[in-house]
Amino acid sequence: MRSKYSLKIKGLFFIALFFVTLQSIAQSAELANSYYRKGEYEKAILLYKPLLEANPIRQDYFKNLLTCYQQIEDYSEAQTLIRNQLIRFPEQVYLYVELGYNHQLMEEEDLAAEYYEKAVGFVRMNPSYAFMIGRSFSQNHLLDKALETYSVAKELNPKLNTEISEARIYGEKGDLEKMFNLFLDLIDKNENYFSTVQRYSANFISNDKTDPNNILFRNLLLKRAQSDPKDAWNILLSWLFMQQEDYKKALVQEKSLFRRKPGNLSRVAEIGYLSFESRDYDTARDAFSFLVENSEDNLTDVQPVMLAELYLLKIENLNINTLKEKVIIEEKFEELLEKYSIYSETLELHLSYADFLAFDINKAEKAISHLEGVAASLQSPFNTGVVQMKIADILVFNDKFNQALILYTQIQYDLKNSELAQEARFKVARTSYFKGDFEWAQNQLKVLKSSTSQLIANDALELSLKIGNNIEKDSINEGVRLYAKAELLGFQHKFRQAVDTLNIVLSEYKGRQIEDDALYYQAICFEALKEFPAAEKNLISILDFHPESLLIDDCLYKLGVLYRDELNNKEKAKEMFERIIFEFPSSIYLVDARAAFRQIRGDDI
Repeated sequence: MRSKYSLKIKGLFFIALFFVTLQSIAQSAELANSYYRKGEYEKAILLYKPLLEANPIRQDYFKNLLTCYQQIEDYSEAQTLIRNQLIRFPEQVYLYVELGYNHQLMEEEDLAAEYYEKAVGFVRMNPSYAFMIGRSFSQNHLLDKALETYSVAKELNPKLNTEISEARIYGEKGDLEKMFNLFLDLIDKNENYFSTVQRYSANFISNDKTDPNNILFRNLLLKRAQSDPKDAWNILLSWLFMQQEDYKKALVQEKSLFRRKPGNLSRVAEIGYLSFESRDYDTARDAFSFLVENSEDNLTDVQPVMLAELYLLKIENLNINTLKEKVIIEEKFEELLEKYSIYSETLELHLSYADFLAFDINKAEKAISHLEGVAASLQSPFNTGVVQMKIADILVFNDKFNQALILYTQIQYDLKNSELAQEARFKVARTSYFKGDFEWAQNQLKVLKSSTSQLIANDALELSLKIGNNIEKDSINEGVRLYAKAELLGFQHKFRQAVDTLNIVLSEYKGRQIEDDALYYQAICFEALKEFPAAEKNLISILDFHPESLLIDDCLYKLGVLYRDELNNKEKAKEMFERIIFEFPSSIYLVDARAAFRQIRGDDI
């Protein structure tokens, strides 16, 4: 018994020692990488040497250690390192590139050329070596030598797919036409590379359709579509138009593709969702109508059709105002719920119905009752949390703050560390802010500034700054309380009351920190009330009297859109967009402002 016990203790000891060793290696590697990134190469060398000795197959340790020696110009140690690695791993023929590059750094060009040629010689013996040798040339910024390597390999084995490697090099060289053409050649050979080509191409195109790279890619696709018509070119054109948020043109491509080869409508659905989010409701309606009309009646997955019908109903609801028309929409919602009642994936339909009841026709109790019934039938804790969140939002909408706070807190408890729990914490903070409990709101927001969700983190930071910048020491903060009340009224769609409340803020707290926020939010409320000249006046007041405000680029962009879309003044719109381009180059509105400016100016897009 004692012997077995002793063996067990020894086993546990070695397991513990193994994990401690692993942890120590990980910490050393992290520290070495940190020194390497900071350019503290001598310190990095001291750590990388034992790491590589313990893990000789780790090419990252080898390459980083080699770079450290070369950065401090210790070429002798670098050469010894490479030769030792060659002795250990003679099959790693890319090391001859490293030897050559080390001689090049020593300005021994003839020796460098000799080793480069030796490396390429291995490719002549075995073309598949091209990938490791070409990559080594690329890593050492010897881009032309890398291209030569791939060219040699392709001559010997035309079936090798070197296009991606070559395309990336041309991209690095700035020869985008060759890069794009190589990507398209790859698609021409094998359409399974769609996602790969899209992923790499996305690094060079933007959502600005006037970007020269976008125009080049589009023209190359059109040229191929004319000379060699293939579905592949239409699919890529559709994808490009979607990146540019030109959903109408994307839909034209998708309709054409479907008519030639009826099948998957998922991209049509995606265009519908994206155009709806971008408020391009005509394109969204067209996309969802096309999906419904061309879907088979006996689909096993009815969710895409159900969602298309739901979004068509949402679009219809956007354009009606009378109570009689709203009643018709309510009836259509109930018809949809009945139609899809036998299917399980209807949560979004239920949530949208509750939104309509609570926020459009003031039937909050009916909405909550409906959602409570839905929650009782759900198996997923996450979906239950989603429904509870919606109920809490409706309670806030109806001034029932304490009940809402209980639900938000319950979600945090039930779904700890999830993104939904973080959203619930943000809504606790926002509800506390609406109530005027700024200290508790700030406590919640401190945690959320490092949220894993960038959107939640940004919202938390924005609200925290709004509170922190506007509360005043040794005061009752009545100005901020009134402003928070106005934001609550706006959240409740009571825009006229919000405007009146903000008038009090602007009258009684003129010249205070809160003034620019009040002017800006009042402009938003004026827009909701379609009082566009009043919104313009507020935004101009911020530009004139609060030039240091953090809201200046927001004001410029909002004014630009206002002049362009509502006040029919293209010249002033162009002026606002131009100011963002030249005065706020780091603004989140830069890309959209540049595209809008070029469009108004009449650029050929």
